[in-house]
Amino acid sequence: MKYLIGIDEAGRGPLAGPVSVGAVMVPMDFDFSLVHGARDSKKMTEKSRDELFVRIRQLQKQGLLKYAVSFSAASVIDSRGIVPAVRSALSRCLTKLGARPDECEIRLDGSLYAPERFVEQATIIRGDDLEPIISMASIMAKVMRDRYMVRVAPAYPAYGFEVHKGYGTLRHRKAIKKAGLSGLHRSSFCTRLPKGAESV
Repeated sequence: MKYLIGIDEAGRGPLAGPVSVGAVMVPMDFDFSLVHGARDSKKMTEKSRDELFVRIRQLQKQGLLKYAVSFSAASVIDSRGIVPAVRSALSRCLTKLGARPDECEIRLDGSLYAPERFVEQATIIRGDDLEPIISMASIMAKVMRDRYMVRVAPAYPAYGFEVHKGYGTLRHRKAIKKAGLSGLHRSSFCTRLPKGAESV
């Protein structure tokens, strides 16, 4: 095998916004000391995540790795379900990377699986904390999703997306109760919340 690919997702649980899948592809002899400190993105500070995000982008510009991030929107999650939405984004990441089954070994976090044609794949529980290549994918997925939520927040001022990124915090749930659901919300994830105004 020529390449190792790590894959992870971010934003599976929020009430609003897309789910994000990140994939990072490196040569088999990649020097992981170049990304020292990479671990499960949820266990890192925002500052340390951003620093490694910038580092990984620099390494891509230097031709030392490739990364891809793909989103599936709330509307896709509502119409198809979260698992197919994640699977769709994952497949698009592999296409962006130009990944070939005969050249790649894939390591995925948690409950993720690559398409069956990728025979050399392993799903690893807590892989985002144990495998640096998956940690890198986790960082790319989370930082790009967080930045997206901050970028669109001004269009939805009632909700504070720039703060909670769509997760079901008390502030967010109160905002939904007051203002109803926006076009960015996953209505299928909000069915058990207190009823607010009509959707906006």
